[in-house]
Amino acid sequence: MTDKLIIFDTTLRDGEQSPGASMTKDEKLRIARILERLKVDVIEAGFAASSNGDFECIRSIAEVIKDSTICSLSRANDRDIARSAEALAKANSARIHVFLATSPLHMEKKLRMTPEQVFEQAVQSTRFARNLVGDLEFSAEDGYRSDPDFLCRIFEAVIKEGATTINVPDTVGYAIPELYGEFIRNLRERIPNSDKAIWSVHCHNDLGMAVANSLAGVKIGGARQVECTINGLGERAGNCSLEEVVMAIKTRKDYFGLEVNIDTQHIVAASRMVSQTTGFVVQPNKAVVGANAFAHASGIHQDGVLKARDTYEIMRAEDVGWTANKIVLGKLSGRNAFKQRLQELGVEMESEADINAAFLRFKELADRKSDIFDEDILALVSDEHATAHKDQYGFVSLSQHSETGERPQAKVVFTVEGKEVQGTSDGNGPVDASLKAIESHVKSGAEMILYSVNAISGSTESQGEVTVRLQSSGRVVNGVGADPDIVVASAKAYLSALNKLQSKAERVAAQG
Repeated sequence: MTDKLIIFDTTLRDGEQSPGASMTKDEKLRIARILERLKVDVIEAGFAASSNGDFECIRSIAEVIKDSTICSLSRANDRDIARSAEALAKANSARIHVFLATSPLHMEKKLRMTPEQVFEQAVQSTRFARNLVGDLEFSAEDGYRSDPDFLCRIFEAVIKEGATTINVPDTVGYAIPELYGEFIRNLRERIPNSDKAIWSVHCHNDLGMAVANSLAGVKIGGARQVECTINGLGERAGNCSLEEVVMAIKTRKDYFGLEVNIDTQHIVAASRMVSQTTGFVVQPNKAVVGANAFAHASGIHQDGVLKARDTYEIMRAEDVGWTANKIVLGKLSGRNAFKQRLQELGVEMESEADINAAFLRFKELADRKSDIFDEDILALVSDEHATAHKDQYGFVSLSQHSETGERPQAKVVFTVEGKEVQGTSDGNGPVDASLKAIESHVKSGAEMILYSVNAISGSTESQGEVTVRLQSSGRVVNGVGADPDIVVASAKAYLSALNKLQSKAERVAAQG
């Protein structure tokens, strides 16, 4: 049994299944680069067969990322597996992740297959995949609610066929830590060839125990891979949180006795990038990466920390990257400093012209606020991407008037396929008026199901970051906008969401 714990990050696959969290290829590449800098062992880059867009994202990541294994999810059929192998063809290190449901409920209601048919499909797909790639993971979807005897039979067979990692997911977040750990230990003890594969845990957070279950799977069950996401991103209540698992293993090495490769000083940067890209705000009291994770309000706590920080702090803020993300640039900063910071943030522009355009936006922002934070730069780059890639809708300008006792009025000028148009409206407030002004021209008919405002930094001159979630014809998308003017940020976010609604990419739902 190795003393190393493999960190398998599925932010770009399972995390992206959060409602509205879909990402562009450039955004996925940016996150993949910071995951590589974080020294994640395996990056699950997507589900190649789900759409041409996902296939291209995986292929692009496989070409660029060299220090992490790149993984593609695949259903247990030859077409999906071949598609994954094609997307991973240029990877320095590649893995195919085959999944098939094994619980009685899923086999009967979803797959409409008998247990014997599922067994045969698991064996055949593993045999096919093993001829295409040396690193092969097999997942029993809804594994924790599956019959242990049936799981033993399937796992023994797929290991014999060449599966190198066996994953036992708690797909619906039903597990209890001690029971889940014992469940995996029981499987490993009963399967004769269990030592020929690395065992993995993949836990969802429906009962708030994804991290606890994963750690129990490691400590009690003997698993040596944890599947997780940045910020615990994922559908429903989310997935096991990478930052929490990693810091638990590092902080309590006395108990777990395991090593992880993760360079923890990049944790906060990764958290912020994922949050800003997806529009899923990190709650202030979130462990490790929340704004209050290292704040002390109690007078007794403050006094203790001032005298000896370990009285109330079990981790150092700088160890997870908090101090590394202070103010970095200002209005006097030059182009080279800006370009260097982009590289440090994992942002690569397609051309010098793109860098120059982003630098001009940076200078404009620096004239409006004295201190530029990493989050400001990421927001600025996202705006630049939307402009450079000629999205259907683009923000131009906004004017609004509001005063106490009067109904606010707004006029928004924006582009539709490159041509300027304008919309005007009144509303219950300046934000409402501005978004109605856009909708008066677009007439999308989309339903807004979330409007959220988050300050990028702590001062009154901070940029406001707005997330707008729209729903239309069964599709849910998030739009994110940032600007020192919160009304402008709201208009940008709304246009961003409308652009995503225009995307016709179809995705095949996955689980795991």
